[in-house]
Amino acid sequence: MTTQEEQTRAALRFPPGFAWGAATSAYQIEGAVGEDGRGASIWDTFTRTPGRILGGHHADVAIDHYHRYREDVAIMARLGLSAYRFSVSWPRIQPGGSGPVNSKGLDFYKRLTDELRRHDIDPWLTLYHWDLPQELEDAGGWPNRDTAYRFAEYAAAVHEALKDHVHTFSTVNEPWCAAFLGYASGEHAPGRREPENAIRGAHHLNLAHGLAVQAMNARRVGGCVNLYAITPATGAERDLDAARRIDGLQNRFFLDALLLGRYPEDVLADLGMDLGFIQPGDMKAIGAPIDVLLVNYYSRFTVSGEPGGRASAAAAPTDTASPWVGSEHVSFVNGGRPVTAMGWEIDEDGLVEILTRVAREYPPIPMVVSENGAAFDDALVDGRVHDRERQAYVEAHLAACRRAIDLGVPLQGYFAWSLMDNFEWAWGYGKRFGLVHVDFETQERLLKDSALWYAEIIRQNRRHEPTDS
Repeated sequence: MTTQEEQTRAALRFPPGFAWGAATSAYQIEGAVGEDGRGASIWDTFTRTPGRILGGHHADVAIDHYHRYREDVAIMARLGLSAYRFSVSWPRIQPGGSGPVNSKGLDFYKRLTDELRRHDIDPWLTLYHWDLPQELEDAGGWPNRDTAYRFAEYAAAVHEALKDHVHTFSTVNEPWCAAFLGYASGEHAPGRREPENAIRGAHHLNLAHGLAVQAMNARRVGGCVNLYAITPATGAERDLDAARRIDGLQNRFFLDALLLGRYPEDVLADLGMDLGFIQPGDMKAIGAPIDVLLVNYYSRFTVSGEPGGRASAAAAPTDTASPWVGSEHVSFVNGGRPVTAMGWEIDEDGLVEILTRVAREYPPIPMVVSENGAAFDDALVDGRVHDRERQAYVEAHLAACRRAIDLGVPLQGYFAWSLMDNFEWAWGYGKRFGLVHVDFETQERLLKDSALWYAEIIRQNRRHEPTDS
């Protein structure tokens, strides 16, 4: 073994018990949108609206995980995963978003989690990954406070049904995206461009998290945020202020709420709006103690207070407005780093920065990297996908995780995004994030080189874990 290989292996050696995982979401993989009593979601409606999804794609079939879950779990076992993060489809459990549960919907997740446990894969369940039941959107969606209470009822029902199958529950995946891409920029479902309602929605998503934590009283529960390292384009005052604003709305608005039970005063001032919808007791509920913080990380933002750059971090596939409520003047500039097929800059140092910052500035809490990955223009050649760029991306970010642990971060796991190529929201099937290649016509699965490499890293780490005698 060369010195370089030895250094690489040392950089990717993790403590015993580290969770080796991959992640997906229900709407992106399940399909079967009209089966077994599932109701309509906002994404079903959104994909049917002309001009919303690149190529006019939809997820009625997606990658047919609903029928192929055993095959997919077998792939996870082949990779050696010790954990799998997935989401539950709310309209599959409560077709209208409230009322009695649909037993056939719950039965699917019981079968899935049983299959995972048979292969010694720990199920990590996310309650909400953006597929709001359409009936709740018709009643006002996330800007309507009642939606948070309906979510708590749904969370309690799922927990009661699956508490013997699942040990780790998380509440809302990336509330920033659900609020600001759904209700400000219009890039995501439901496609509204209503800045004040985006803020209402963000608060009610946070409230839904807190109410769900209380309603479930689960043995292990977490909140999930997507965090970005933020860099000002220059040292000019306008750029420093732009960085403060974007960091505030992207990172601190959610971290402070979940971990400190308050919103940052400067962010509230930036918004410049009536905040009467924040009612007494809300922040105490939102700040209910959690057991683990799930951190999704993809990139770094470089921002400027000088107009003329991009209005968001990546060019959207369709016409959208700015998601940055109260800071619409801020622009995003190229920081000079390599980019993925999404146009997202690759910066693994930003992951170290984010993890150490949370550990330094907030009360102690275990963390996992619950999503991290990259889309590239994969080519299937002679039955192989040589995705060296993805492998390099994952390797660099795993090494960043190891550095963060060495710096004292209580990091307990890593979940690659995504296990398989899937429906990539407004980009349809045009962007591939998977470790596993999927032929969207035949549904054939094929492990990419990155998957084989990831499996070997997992194997090496688990080989060095102590075994019971």
